[in-house]
Amino acid sequence: MIPTVSIPEGSLGPWTVKRKIVKDDFARMRLAFSGRSPGEIGDVITMLVHNKRGVVMSDSRAERRDHIGFVANAKGRVLINGLGLGMCLAAALAKVDADGSPVVTRATVVEVDPDVIALVGAHYQSDPRVEIVHASAFDYQPPKGASYGAVWHDIWDTICADNLPEMTRLHRKYGRRADWQGSWCCWECDRAKRQERKWF
Repeated sequence: MIPTVSIPEGSLGPWTVKRKIVKDDFARMRLAFSGRSPGEIGDVITMLVHNKRGVVMSDSRAERRDHIGFVANAKGRVLINGLGLGMCLAAALAKVDADGSPVVTRATVVEVDPDVIALVGAHYQSDPRVEIVHASAFDYQPPKGASYGAVWHDIWDTICADNLPEMTRLHRKYGRRADWQGSWCCWECDRAKRQERKWF
């Protein structure tokens, strides 16, 4: 399982990083209805909250499971579109091989929001392997000839079929540059699209 994040609570611009203890089933239901993955009773969950969009990301157990594919495949040079809480970045950086050498040698994170970079990114930039780029995932151009062991796309707040065209666009962009790539909750978005078709 991917570990929880350890960044401190704080606020900047419209963003807040805060922690919450899942105290009872009511708290679990509120997390589920807010579109976020519920935790277990007693879990301490760190959330990235926007003052208008609500909870954008958390490190609940279910959400940590969503990122396992990327972390399992992360090796060498990796690229992450969307910083969020830096959860998959931290997990990828922590990977070591049998002799204790880092598995990930370089991690580029592309983040569109400068306040998220200042609030969250500052806690990861002390690692010399980390490069955080202020840009849109769609506008960013990788260095000429760059290739990646894994590329992860996580720029969406919600799980819905409307995300699929953007996922396809990003997957095509990195198709020849990545040994492996994935998008957050792609399977669930595809399932939502199939369910929509049943109604029409």
